[in-house]
Amino acid sequence: MNILIALGVVVLYLLACIRILRQYERGVVFTLGKFTGVRDAGFRFVFVPFQQMVRVSLRTVTMQIPSQKIITKDNVSIDIAAVAYYHVTDPEKSVIMIENVESATNQISQTTVRNVVGQFSLDQLLSQTQEINTKIKDVIDTHTEPWGAQVTAVEIKDIVLPDNMQRAMAKEAEAERERRAKIVAAEGELQAAEKLGQAADLMAAHPVALQLRTLQTMAEISIEKNSTIIFPAQFMTTVQEAVNMIRKDSVKG
Repeated sequence: MNILIALGVVVLYLLACIRILRQYERGVVFTLGKFTGVRDAGFRFVFVPFQQMVRVSLRTVTMQIPSQKIITKDNVSIDIAAVAYYHVTDPEKSVIMIENVESATNQISQTTVRNVVGQFSLDQLLSQTQEINTKIKDVIDTHTEPWGAQVTAVEIKDIVLPDNMQRAMAKEAEAERERRAKIVAAEGELQAAEKLGQAADLMAAHPVALQLRTLQTMAEISIEKNSTIIFPAQFMTTVQEAVNMIRKDSVKG
């Protein structure tokens, strides 16, 4: 009877020592308070109370970096919010070297965003966002590496400008669009003038071409069913030249 009781206690104890680690988890084991290893995913025994195990997730964590006021290099006050992605690469360090790796990474991310963005002007911030994101990631990563965590990406997702700055930028953008429109119109006028000059030179060399163009214009006018058609003086000259040419051909025949 005593043997059965003892066996029952042992079975219950072993059942209480069973731990199941998921594929994305690792177990950091301490025996009598001393680190004794990292357990992989699967069926594991932890002999309590002599051993304790801390579960560590290896999945990528999406961490929101809350919006904060930052003064740029050119003294513009803006609000910036960002997002960071990191994951634990060394479970041992993430448990032993830091109390709370997620909280520590969040705090150092906020500080780094503020410090790095403050080194750039507003124009650089808007035009070189990708380079700034990379620099922020590299700086954060140097701090989190001793903690067994790696930052894979940092993205600035929202930049809020003061109202007066938004109005100034809108005026600047409108002025830029007007400048481009005037340049395009001027280039069109230049090309049209060049083509008209080439056409004038060609018609000067071939007077009949000018008369044919006149006839074509008259034909286009007649399509509109106008009651009045104006014949230019050059047209009468063209008709006379045509009659004279016909007469010459008749005499030769």
